[in-house]
Order: sequence, then C-alpha cells, then structure tokens
Amino acid sequence: MSDSSVFGSSRTPEHAVLPVIPTALVEVDVVSRWRDGVPAAVPVFDGASGPDLAAAAEPWGVDPSLLEALGVTATVGDVRTVPLPDGRFGWVVGAGSGVGRWRSIGASIARAARARLGEGIAEDDADPADLGDAAEAEYVQVRLPADADAELVSALTLGLSLGDYRFRVSAEPAAPRMRKALLVVPDGVDPAELRAAAARAHEWAAATSLARDLANAPSNVKNPVWLAGAGTELAGPLPGVTATVRDEKWLADKGFGGVLAVGGGSVSPPRLLELTWRPEGVKSGPHLVLVGKGITFDTGGISIKPADGMHLMRTDMAGGGAVLSALLSIARLRLPVRVTALVPSAENHVSGSSYRPGDVVRHYGGKTTEVANTDAEGRMVLADALAYAVQRHEPDFIVDVATLTGAMKVALGLRTGGLFATDEKLERALREAGERVGESWWRMPLLEDHAADVQGELADVRQAPQGPGGITAALFLREFVGAVPWAHLDIAGPGRADKAYDDVVPGATGFAARTLVELAASLAE
Repeated sequence: MSDSSVFGSSRTPEHAVLPVIPTALVEVDVVSRWRDGVPAAVPVFDGASGPDLAAAAEPWGVDPSLLEALGVTATVGDVRTVPLPDGRFGWVVGAGSGVGRWRSIGASIARAARARLGEGIAEDDADPADLGDAAEAEYVQVRLPADADAELVSALTLGLSLGDYRFRVSAEPAAPRMRKALLVVPDGVDPAELRAAAARAHEWAAATSLARDLANAPSNVKNPVWLAGAGTELAGPLPGVTATVRDEKWLADKGFGGVLAVGGGSVSPPRLLELTWRPEGVKSGPHLVLVGKGITFDTGGISIKPADGMHLMRTDMAGGGAVLSALLSIARLRLPVRVTALVPSAENHVSGSSYRPGDVVRHYGGKTTEVANTDAEGRMVLADALAYAVQRHEPDFIVDVATLTGAMKVALGLRTGGLFATDEKLERALREAGERVGESWWRMPLLEDHAADVQGELADVRQAPQGPGGITAALFLREFVGAVPWAHLDIAGPGRADKAYDDVVPGATGFAARTLVELAASLAE
C-alpha cells in the first residue's frame, strides 16, 4: 500500500496532510561512561536539611553554592539550567525522595530539551560522543542514582520517550527534537542488567505514542476507511501479523447491525479491521482477543451532542487506537501468545439515513437491541465485535477498550480507567499490568441489581437504560460475551488530557495501549 492511500498525498513536508505516523521516539540506551560535552541532567534529591546540592553539583565539579544561587530545589520535575565553563550547560531536575516519580522526572527533562532546542537547530546526524557543545540537547545524558533498578529505568524511559510528544499539522517544518537519551549507571553497575528494562519500556512508549497519533489525527482525514487502511499499512512489515479489512457489504452480509446502524448516517462507510498475531511455533496456550471502539467522529447522531467540546470527538476511537497499537507492539516484542485485535469503525453523523431512538437493531449472532439514545453508539459497535469475537475466534480472554461513558469521568476523574470484569484472574492481571507500566485502573462493580435494566421490551436488550451509566453500559456489553472471561476498560476519563502531567501531554494520551501489551506478556509467561 502506498503512502498516498493512507497517510496523505505525500509525506514530504510541503504536501503532507498529516505528520509522519508513527511519531519518532527518543532512543534510550543504558551506558556506563559519562560523556564530556554532552548536555546532562542530574537529579536533586531531598536531603536531611533540604535539597542535596553537593551530590548534584559533583558530576560537573561546580560549587554547590552555584546551585543554591540558581534556586535549585528537590521538587519533583523542577528543572534548572546550570551554566558551565566554555559556554556549556547542564540541568538539575528535582527528584524528591526518588520514589515513584521517575516518569515525571523523565518528562521534565524531555520538555527542557525541547525548550533548549527551540533556541536553534542542532546537527541532524552525529555520534553523541563526538558532538560536544553542538549537540545542543538533541543528545542528553542522565545520571542514574545508586539504587537504580529496572522499575526506575522503565519509568524514566517512559517519561523521556513520551514527555515531549507532540502532534501538529502545520506548514512549518518539524521542530528539532531530542534524539537520544543516555542513562549513565553508577560506578560498578553493569549497564546490560538494565538495558532490557529500557528496551521493554521503549516498546510500551511506542504503543502509547502510536495510539496518540491515531487519536489525534483530524477527522476530515481519519474516517473509517483511513483508520482501517492505516492499521493494515502499519501491520504490513511485521512477520506473523495478518490484517484484514471488512467493508460495508461484508458487514451487511454477516449481520453487523450495530456497526451499520451507527455508520448509516455518514457518507464514509463503516469498516471492521481485524488483526491477528500468530507467533511461529505457538499452536496452543491462551488466545487473547482485544476489541477497541473505533468511532472516528461522534456528533451524537440524532441525539446530538452540545457544540462545546464536539471538536474533541476525533479522539472517540482512542480505544481502537489502543488495541491496534498494542497488537503491533506485541508482534515487535514477539511475545509467544496468540492475539487478535478487532476495531469496529464508523462515523456517527446526522442525516436522513441516521439511526433513531426507538429503532430495533439486530447484531451479529442475532441478538436485538432497542435503541434509546443514538449518542450511546460505542456499545452498539462493540456488541457486534464482541459477539463476532466469541463465535468466530473462540478466545480464552476478551478485553474491550472504549471511551464509552461520561459517567466514568464523574466517578474516577481524568487519570484513572474504569475496569469491569467477569473473571478475577483477568481483572488482577490487567490491574497489575497497569501498575507495572504506569497506568491506573480501578475495579468497578457489575451490579446484578441493575442487570434487569438492560433487558428490553421491544427487543432482547436495551441500549441505554436509566441508572448508573458506566455500570449499565458494561452490563449491556456483558450480554454479548457469553461465558468467555471478559474485561471492559472504560477510558473516557484518561483517554484525553487538557494539560500535561507525568508523561502525558494535552490531547490524546494513548491510555490503555501499554497495559494491553503488558497483559499479553503476562499471559505468555
């Protein structure tokens, strides 16, 4: 497939519709040698009587009074530029006690490098050992503390890789960026022991970054055909991955009534993207199916949304982007577990052919749904894909991901995902995977007191009954998974951000992608 078919008429800067996807990430390596002349970042820890300035000043051989004069603190993420002889510079970055905040520290360093690079373009290609002052923050080295371990290196790698992520459609050439970060281990530590952790975290970052790219892409380009084509093109170079795109005729022939109903109001026809990862030599073991909501733009349909904030609905396919990018990372890591990803994709628009409140829709497999609200479209497309996953793929576990309900934003805020599950092992595996990769999940109840609420009067089930919205949405989806162990991840809150925190920047966050990668890794053990 050519560049023009998915990513725009050309990827040349003057003609590209979108930036190059996937966004280039900072390369991270763990090394033993401090490189003179390469800009460095040194953490400042809390000491017995304030910030330990003496330890922070030692790598440069400067007097601690210089750091004191600069107002250096140990506040996590507080970055100060340190002037050095011969026009050189370095940074000190607050690290607090050093416990649990290394994503924030890495992100702060990445943002400081971006600010420095904004003062001038650096060399395009060079070895950091030879660049000296010319590196100008394209290459950065970070002094690791004496207690550095795999967990610390993973978190720092995520922060450095993602903290300065940006997606911008512009006539201007791409701004210079940090290209490589060198994590310098303390004396006596073998860097090889930590390189695997950095490499694994870098792949988590790649999954997150691609999910951000896809969700940030504007919807005048990103329709269902584009999204399915992008997934196919990105999967193409990966051995063991098969991509299949199902068009509207196939969907109609197979009875995907939910996808067709939601997509019926748009001139852009719906699609189902089906990706499979089949590692060589793995014929048995668990089969994990991931299902992601792929609504490339959501007006709400006839139950139309308010105008304020509707422009953000380009990210309503963040769940689909997460499962797509997770499967590609799983394949690059060559994890020995079978994985299938399904992305049912549609645009929810308003026209004479839009589906209506009061309609009855027949899903894949035959179950019928009574429509109450056309803005509850995500569960309509997921219902088809979940039923298809159960009947066609015979999974051992199913996980769906969706920006599904505003109720989850009310219940859990904007930094924690809602986790519903019918299986304790799967719930625990997801929650622990999230802890390892820096994504927070909170177990929500599938309250049986509300199970009757999703039973229909005109149809088998009711799409959007009264009651606790996040819970009833999950109970509706449960109707389509049968006895297969299943988890539903509602990322309506953390799927998008309006300000920077930790490794997150404003816009799509890529939330859930790296949790899914780590979940697959845990199932492969």
